[in-house]
Amino acid sequence: MSPVKEAGPAGAAIGPGAPADPVGAAALDGAAPDGAAASAGAAPGRGPKGLAGHRFAPVALVVAGGLSVQFGSALAVLLMPRAGALGVVTLRLVLAAAVLLIVCRPKVRGYSRADWGTIVAFGAAMAGMNILFYQAADRIPLGAAVTLEVLGPLILSVVASRRLMNLLWAGLALGGVVLLSGGGFDRLDPLGAAFALAAGAMWAAYIVFSARTGRRFPQADGLALAMAFGAVLSLPLGIAEAGDKLLVPSTIGLGLAVALMSSVLPYTLELLALRRLPAPTFAILMSLEPAIAATAGFLVLSQALSPTDALAIALVIAASMGAVRTQVRAAARERARERERDAVKG
Repeated sequence: MSPVKEAGPAGAAIGPGAPADPVGAAALDGAAPDGAAASAGAAPGRGPKGLAGHRFAPVALVVAGGLSVQFGSALAVLLMPRAGALGVVTLRLVLAAAVLLIVCRPKVRGYSRADWGTIVAFGAAMAGMNILFYQAADRIPLGAAVTLEVLGPLILSVVASRRLMNLLWAGLALGGVVLLSGGGFDRLDPLGAAFALAAGAMWAAYIVFSARTGRRFPQADGLALAMAFGAVLSLPLGIAEAGDKLLVPSTIGLGLAVALMSSVLPYTLELLALRRLPAPTFAILMSLEPAIAATAGFLVLSQALSPTDALAIALVIAASMGAVRTQVRAAARERARERERDAVKG
C-alpha cells in the first residue's frame, strides 16, 4: 500500500500506496496479511444484522480501507512541505506504532530467536517500503507511484505460481508500465520512478514476512511489534531531515491523521473483511489501488491523468486481477485432483 497500507495486514493496510498494508497484496501469495492470518480462516458465521451481516459488507470494508489508505497518502504528500518525506514516514510509523501498541498490548516474552528475527525482517521491510514510497510520491504523481509499486506483489505472484499463463499477465503489466513512462522514465522523474519500483520490491518482501509474522504471533501482536521496530529504524532519518519540525503540534496532528488513515483504520477494516471474504477476492479488490490512488491524487493534489496514463493504470490493474484469477483456478484444480486421489485411495 500500500505507502503501505503499512499497519495493516499485508500493505495492505500498511503499505504505501498499498498495500499496509499497505497490507492487501499478501493475498496474492495465498496468505492472509499479517495479523489477519490468525483470524482470516475463522468461520465467519452469519453475524449481526445490518452492515456486518450484509453479503456486500466485506467488499465495502475493503473498498473503504483502500480509500482510507490512498487519501491518507494524498494527505501525507500535502504534509511533506512541512516535515519532508522522511519526516512524514517517521510521523506515520511512530504514531501508528504507538496506537497499535496501546490497543494490542503485545506480549514480549515467550518468543524464540526465530520469532524475533521475523519481527526484525518484517519491520525493516515495512520501514523500507514506506521510506521508498514516500520518496517516490514526493517526485511523481500518486497514481503513477502506486502503479509502479504494485508491480512488486504482481511479480511475486507470477514467480511463485510458475505458470505460463502468468507470463501473459506480466507482459500486460509491462505494457502498462511502458505506457506510463511514455517510452522512457524521463517523462516522469527517473529517480521517483526508481523509488517506486524499489518500494514494490520491498512490498513483496513485506508480504512474505507479513505472512510469517501472522503464523508466529497471535492476533495483531506481531504487526504492532514490527511497526514499533520500523518506527525505530525511521526515527533517525526523520530527525535528520525535519528536526524539531516534527514537534510542531499542527504537524503532529496531521501526522496522526495520516497514521490513522493509512495504517490503523484500513488495517482494522481489512481484518474484519478477511473474516468473511476469501483471500483471492480480497487480492482482486486490492488490485484497484492504483485507480483509487489516481483518484485521490486528482481530488486532493490536483494531479490530472492523461488518457495514456489512465490506460496504463488500467492495464496494470487488469494484469493484477488476471494473475490472481489464474492462481485461484490453478489452486481449485489442484484441490479437485487431491480429492480424486483421496477418493481412489478410499
